[in-house]
Amino acid sequence: MKVLSFKYEGKTLFGPKVKREEAVWDILAIAAHYEEASFPQTIVEGIASGLDFVEKIRQLVDRAEQDALNDLKYSFTAIEWLSPIPRTPKNIICVGKNYVDHAAEMGDDAPPEKLMIFTKSPTAIAADEEDLPIHDELTTNLDYEGELAVVISKEGRNIPTQLAYDHIFGYTIANDITARDIQSAHKQFFLGKSLDGSCPMGPYVVTKDEIPNPNQLSIVTKVNDEVRQSSQTDKMIYKVEDIIAEVSRFVTLEPGDVILTGTPAGVGKGMNPPTFLKEGDTVKISVEGIGTLSNRFVKK
Repeated sequence: MKVLSFKYEGKTLFGPKVKREEAVWDILAIAAHYEEASFPQTIVEGIASGLDFVEKIRQLVDRAEQDALNDLKYSFTAIEWLSPIPRTPKNIICVGKNYVDHAAEMGDDAPPEKLMIFTKSPTAIAADEEDLPIHDELTTNLDYEGELAVVISKEGRNIPTQLAYDHIFGYTIANDITARDIQSAHKQFFLGKSLDGSCPMGPYVVTKDEIPNPNQLSIVTKVNDEVRQSSQTDKMIYKVEDIIAEVSRFVTLEPGDVILTGTPAGVGKGMNPPTFLKEGDTVKISVEGIGTLSNRFVKK
């Protein structure tokens, strides 16, 4: 199931994509119509129930289709897209240099010996199709990083590798936008990774039952329709289950947490000469089984 968050007539809502239509069901309105008083009112509240939440959505949509409640689905052209998880419960968790070729293009002789973790502020979250600030008053080295992102559904600490998938709700796409010059000047990642709009995600979160193996997906990033990154998640050094197990040794994972799994080679800094984003550029990131995340960079 593909689930999205959106605004309609000023209300923040969520729901599943309508099958074979460019539209979304207003699942909160459907639940209210059938007097399902216990139905979760936010997507984070819902995903804490994992696939039980998905099954409840399916049941409600089946009833809505049978009863022809077509006024409770909205065309994509009528909504404002939001990130599938509009706000994470803590900083967005990110993995650095998780592809050998990316570590090499960043000047490293070898990938990190340990899982490399940094975070981005939740205020960096943005949506698919949202125009993002180029931040030219702060940086001249704004870069893109296409990534597979994991959405956590079940709280856990010290999660065994073999049980990691029990804690996943689904997967989405993220662009780990980075101001390389800020990152270098401050000798750390947080400020250069947390500018407003520097973590667009979407367009959907795809439930884990539709992606049986997240470690075997193609990932492609285009800048102005030029392919810059083209790889497979099977080239990740640390697989999805490894990342969850290792991070949870130190940090309690919670429903709604998002983990970015790292980017392959092809970022702007790794080009010769380095080629950074400029006003008017459009970045599109496609991940197999999920879709395409697209954003344009503008002055704001």
